[in-house]
Formats: sequence, C-alpha cells, structure tokens
Amino acid sequence: MKGAKDFKTMSSSDLHARLGEFKKELLKLNVQVATGANPASPGKLKQTKKNIARVLTDLQRREEA
Repeated sequence: MKGAKDFKTMSSSDLHARLGEFKKELLKLNVQVATGANPASPGKLKQTKKNIARVLTDLQRREEA
C-alpha cells in the first residue's frame, strides 16, 4: 500500500488508475462478505475504503488548486 504522501507525488492520471484498482478490490471484498465467506484479512476492507477516500481527497484538492 502506498502512503498518503506517495499519493501526493503521483500524477492525476495515475491517481485515477489507482482509484479504479481500489474500487475493484473493494467490490471483491464486498462480494466475499455478502456471500458469507470469511475474508483472508478482515482489516483489508476498512483499509481499502480509507485508500479510496485518500485518493478522492487528493484529486479534489488538485481540482480546487
């Protein structure tokens, strides 16, 4: 996982690509939870949601600037 500082150094197109990856990962994790299967790492769901929020926040700040 990349830290928030690493997201700030990435270009906007790279951030959009990472956002797509995080959303796909979140979808897979949500399907695992919905089917009743125990996810391999339970904290991964929360971490993925936070990463999506970090990327969206960084993109919004760039649009405002």
